[in-house]
Amino acid sequence: MSADHADRPAAPPGAAAPAELAPLTGSKLAIGTVALSLATFMNVLDTSIANVSLPAIAGDLGVSPDQGTWVITSFGVANAISLPLTGWLTRRFGQVKLFTASTLLFVLASFLCGLAPSLPLLILFRVLQGAVAGPMIPLSQSILLASYPKTRAGTALAMWAMTTLVAPVVGPLLGGWITDNISWPWIFYINIPVGIGAAIFTWGIYHKRETPTARVPVDTVGLGLLVVWVGAMQIMLDQGKDLDWFNSSEIVALACVAVVAFAIFLIWELTEEHPIVDLSLFRRRNFWVSTVALLMGYGLYFGNVVLLPLWLQQYMGYTATLAGMVLAPVGLLAMLFTPYVGRIVHRVDPRILVTISFAIFALVFFMRADFNTDAGLWTLLVPTLIQGAGAATFFIPLLTLTLSGLPPERIPAASGLSNFARITAGSFGTSITTTLWEHRATLHHAQLVEHLTPASPVASQAFATLHAQGLGTEQGYALVNRLVDGQSFMLSADDIFYVSGIIFIVMIALVWLARPQLGAAGAAASGAH
Repeated sequence: MSADHADRPAAPPGAAAPAELAPLTGSKLAIGTVALSLATFMNVLDTSIANVSLPAIAGDLGVSPDQGTWVITSFGVANAISLPLTGWLTRRFGQVKLFTASTLLFVLASFLCGLAPSLPLLILFRVLQGAVAGPMIPLSQSILLASYPKTRAGTALAMWAMTTLVAPVVGPLLGGWITDNISWPWIFYINIPVGIGAAIFTWGIYHKRETPTARVPVDTVGLGLLVVWVGAMQIMLDQGKDLDWFNSSEIVALACVAVVAFAIFLIWELTEEHPIVDLSLFRRRNFWVSTVALLMGYGLYFGNVVLLPLWLQQYMGYTATLAGMVLAPVGLLAMLFTPYVGRIVHRVDPRILVTISFAIFALVFFMRADFNTDAGLWTLLVPTLIQGAGAATFFIPLLTLTLSGLPPERIPAASGLSNFARITAGSFGTSITTTLWEHRATLHHAQLVEHLTPASPVASQAFATLHAQGLGTEQGYALVNRLVDGQSFMLSADDIFYVSGIIFIVMIALVWLARPQLGAAGAAASGAH
């Protein structure tokens, strides 16, 4: 018996196993799918829509673009902390009530984000927005799977994956257009009609399909430890580049708090009778392999999604709209291939599909590693277009592995924990990527200016040309320094792209540690095994 099927725990104490619900049909199935997809789309959209708007938000609120990245990471951390609570909250309140309430609270938080007059308030409201958004994605998966016949579980996952693929594409493009043509608060206001509509239709269709509830005790210690270690780790990552990392006593203290709190968290959750996070899921080989692969893969992907528009806007002269257009083509092949992947995922070894995905991502990053400051729009677009094929074979196979063999009552907890890994990885990936980008740029800048000496014929000729054009000595040095900055940050971005490609190749070996059972994936994902 494989590790994936050993130690299959029973339902958590106090959680009644839900009765088998008949699949929806006709217009109810169609409307329900659209409503759940819209809520998921809105949620995922907010993880990327602010990416290309960061310079505008930072400028309007009087902070640096680096400080502006807190707009992204604050949402991600709060979202990550609340995601593992989905299983407990579902048992306590029911998945339909919880999903509807989360969607409406998300709308309220979005409205407050648009009204925020300062960065601290915007970060506060983004924290609130991320916290209430936590249950939305895992519950959309479990509600959707219960709406379809078990034989069409792959199709249900494909429908869900379409929203998670399209939203990050539409996000930068829509965010850029709104920022350039209206104002950045509207990237949050657009959630209001979408969220209200999704909540109304979801409740109207699914309120009679509520899951059983139970008064499960609150694991307040586990929740507190989760908040402490995730929060400390994220603050350390975000502040490290400004405080010179471990040369700062504050960073050392945060690192110690994060490590100690994480260790205590693991011990507590593994011994607590009613844990806030069901870590027993990691006893399943397929679950931990797919979760680690999702964590690493999405962290690399999302970190580079943030890096590319920052580089284009700050050093290539692109507007927010144009930067969004460079990221947009990823959705073309993703939308084309995702439905097909959903149909074949239960017949094809998902490890093969994930291998194809990681190989395509590696190719894309190697192509981007050759970018230079003369790169035209088409050069920038081609890798993004190819990346869509990798995205299409990324989410669905990993989701199939993650949920395989789980009974229905454990799907919200498993989905929440898996999405916790994804969201945390996206947030950490943003911090690590922007930090490395600046660090490597400083190194490249120092190496380039070593050659700009009075003894260098090239440097002497360049300064003579600038002087002949009427520029003074200080003006000439300032202009050359800006050119060196542009080259330094371009070389730094190339370094990150190249290393990302190498890591994706190495991760292919990780995926093959899983032991999927062909023909059972689709049914298993919906709880039949």
